Amino acid sequence: MTIPNIITLMRFVLVPAVVFALLTENVDWAFAGFLLAGISDGVDGFIARQFNQRTELGAYLDPIADKLLLVSVFVVLGYMGHLPLWLVIAVVSRDALIVGGVLLATIMGNPVAMKPLFISKANTLAQILVAAMILAELSLEYPFGPLHDGLIYLCGLLTVASGAAYLVNWIKHMSGYVDTGP
Repeated sequence: MTIPNIITLMRFVLVPAVVFALLTENVDWAFAGFLLAGISDGVDGFIARQFNQRTELGAYLDPIADKLLLVSVFVVLGYMGHLPLWLVIAVVSRDALIVGGVLLATIMGNPVAMKPLFISKANTLAQILVAAMILAELSLEYPFGPLHDGLIYLCGLLTVASGAAYLVNWIKHMSGYVDTGP
């Protein structure tokens, strides 16, 4: 058990705390917890790289903690009416598609090596920015105006594009397609 893994496990504890704070309308605490989770994600990654504390467990736990927080916050913000339901459905469906594809490939004896795509990294950044923006709007009582709608639509577009890219890669993988390059 390394320090980065302990920090990551603490992020798992933050998820129900942030959700509870949102549902009890303690938006300042929810925003603070979300920011703390984001900072701790950067800190655990830095420590893992700088002090050679990367582990296989950490490689699995870190993205699970990130997605659990993001999906939970999106679902609750959607439930509370602060995010459009179409975006919440897109975000949850994309993640379910990826997890389902990985599980199915593994069960079928053809495991998929999970490598984040560039579009997926851009999508995750957009999701983080949307969640942080909404939480900031609620906590600081400051509307972000046109930026609000722009980020929502960008996040939706990137979510769909990322899901489609993973689906195409999964189909290629399952059909045995090997890209030999140009």
